[in-house]
Amino acid sequence: MKEHWEKLFSTKAENEVSWYQPYPTVSLSFIEGLELPLDAAIIDIGGGDSLLVDVLLEKGYTNLYVLDISANALERARRRLGEKAALVHWIVSDITDFIPAVQFDCWHDRAAFHFLIQPAQVAKYAAIAEKAVKPDGHMIIGTFSETGPAKCSGLEIRQYNADTLCSCFQPVFRLESSLRVNHYTPTGAEQNFIFCDFILLPPPGASA
Repeated sequence: MKEHWEKLFSTKAENEVSWYQPYPTVSLSFIEGLELPLDAAIIDIGGGDSLLVDVLLEKGYTNLYVLDISANALERARRRLGEKAALVHWIVSDITDFIPAVQFDCWHDRAAFHFLIQPAQVAKYAAIAEKAVKPDGHMIIGTFSETGPAKCSGLEIRQYNADTLCSCFQPVFRLESSLRVNHYTPTGAEQNFIFCDFILLPPPGASA
């Protein structure tokens, strides 16, 4: 898997990949809707060379993390940001191997989750997210809907609707809101996504 992504990010330009967005409108809307302080810890899972981190820096957020399996992807983002890259924590890791050193106010993933097609991978992702997100923190996942594509970048993916996505994370996470949205690739192809905002519930018996 890692070799696949390293090759892709070394051979494709930023605007040649299907997930390219000139501006991350939907993700930004979800994150800003949380009304987090500007020093909130926010991580972008599978962030690659997405422009989300650029926009969050422009908005004044100061505690940003970007995780991706591809070192090439993160290096492209660092080069693009120049001196601002030093303001971001960059993590090269497969998400299922991620050991978070801090807890996050917001976990955002528009790129990685749908590539986990085995139940064991999904369960491991959920367990990592449970540890990584603060109690009452948010997890925003944007993934291919059941009417979206069956493959991405030549790889099999798993499709979801709000109910099936919820089933991956209940009862630890509670669904707060969901949104269906069409993404248009650089070639004009339409891809339907489901975005869900979850909140991590405090453990049973935790004081209010």
